Amino acid sequence: MSKESTRSPEADDPRFAAVILAAGRGTRMRSDLPKVLHSIGNLPMVGHVMRMVAALGADKTIIIVGHEAEQVRGAIRGLDAQAQTALQEPQLGTGHAVQQAVPMLGDDLDDVVVLFGDTPLIRPETIANMRQARRDGAGVVVLGFEPETPGRYGRLVTDVQTGALTQIVEAKDASEEQLAIRLCNGGVMCLDGRRLAGWLSQLSADNAAGEYYLTDLVAIAGAQGVPSAVVVCDEDEVQGVNNRAELSHAEETFQERARVAAMLGGATLQAPDTVYFSADTVLGRDVIVEPNVVFGPGVVVGDKVTIRAFSHLEGCALASHTQVGPYARLRPGAALEEGARVGNFVEIKNAAIGAGAKVNHLSYIGDAQVGARSNIGAGTITCNYDGYLKHQTQIGEDVFVGSNTSLIAPVTIGDRANIAAGSAISQDVAADALAFGRARQSQLPQRAADLRKALEKAKRDRKS
Repeated sequence: MSKESTRSPEADDPRFAAVILAAGRGTRMRSDLPKVLHSIGNLPMVGHVMRMVAALGADKTIIIVGHEAEQVRGAIRGLDAQAQTALQEPQLGTGHAVQQAVPMLGDDLDDVVVLFGDTPLIRPETIANMRQARRDGAGVVVLGFEPETPGRYGRLVTDVQTGALTQIVEAKDASEEQLAIRLCNGGVMCLDGRRLAGWLSQLSADNAAGEYYLTDLVAIAGAQGVPSAVVVCDEDEVQGVNNRAELSHAEETFQERARVAAMLGGATLQAPDTVYFSADTVLGRDVIVEPNVVFGPGVVVGDKVTIRAFSHLEGCALASHTQVGPYARLRPGAALEEGARVGNFVEIKNAAIGAGAKVNHLSYIGDAQVGARSNIGAGTITCNYDGYLKHQTQIGEDVFVGSNTSLIAPVTIGDRANIAAGSAISQDVAADALAFGRARQSQLPQRAADLRKALEKAKRDRKS
């Protein structure tokens, strides 16, 4: 997230603030979690809006909180420590919400962009277009869209000759002629920052709901001879989230965008509809992603990486030319250096796998360092937890660990050491040493036949 700008008011680049409305209860979500904290792509909805305005270089970001204010504030601090919050209590409409931000805005902003914390899919270029409309002379810019079924949306009435916005009419108050208008109000606004405080002071709550509506600014600005304009976007950008079904639809839209962006960025998705991204997933060029791969938060993938089917990655970094899966799980803290391989049914947690090293089959490597070119045999585990504390396993370079080995941490394996299959290693192993850690094999002739007879008799006796 961006930090508050240090640019001077005289800078050529117009200064702007984002005011994000996030005070509502969201009762239709049927949730104890505030609505704006429900996630899309593993990022809270309000976080998507914050990331978008940060990408545009907002000089200030102010989030209006209300319901469960402290919980929302805590989440916001985790997303951007520089973002400010203002409390709206009671909640008396969108205009009243923006009024709470006025003391923080100051009087040196060119634009104030008002957005909604439950409308997470607006593109940065759309806001840039709205700001350009401000440069072109509009004092109020409203985001519009043309839905397939405009029924319940407010209508944007424009001048037939100039295209300027003249009025916003709620559907319930619209005439038959106005209801025929397909251009609808998306809610997002870009406002003249130097006039905003004065305009907000003129809002009235003289309406059936007793609330202050931000949409009234079109009329207030018009009365001063200040024109308003409309910028049109796709319908999916302004889809708000009010319940779990709409949350799911927004997730679908986000995932489709993320898949397209990944492919346009140079990654191959063999079955795109089965791959799921997080908001912060980073893929390099010439990455191949097989079907049914899930990217949790915090994944960075280098160039020419192959991620095979049914793998799950979270909080990990993959250097170039690495290979993961199928059916692999990389947990937070996993790091694969160039050319490393992690194979089927392998779990890596808080561990670095060195360049060219291999952990190919049925293994768990946690809280560990694996040196370059080492080979970890099938069924190997690092026993990193003693019931109270986690401990480290250090494996050097060019080490061979035989199958079904337990490395009981804390333990260090020196370079080029060889661990015999089936060993339980609880003491350090020197470089170039061959280590055994298993019981001596014994053999009792005919004992298996005797044992079978005894067990068969016991079974017959139990049935009789």
